[in-house]
Amino acid sequence: MPLTRQVFREHATVLPCVLNGIPLGITPKEFSTGSLGWYAGQKIDVQLNGETVRVQVGINLTIVGSKELPA
Repeated sequence: MPLTRQVFREHATVLPCVLNGIPLGITPKEFSTGSLGWYAGQKIDVQLNGETVRVQVGINLTIVGSKELPA
């Protein structure tokens, strides 16, 4: 089945990811650029030299060529 926007909308699911022991759900997204893919963004704590530092995580997975798919 060729990829279409409708196929993506109906079948794309949350991708599981574990970062530094913290589970993240990377959710399907239609980006403002018109591309299709997955996105996750949140703040997590990371240990650095015995100290806890808060970091911002941003993960984009973009399907190559999806921007050109018809609406």
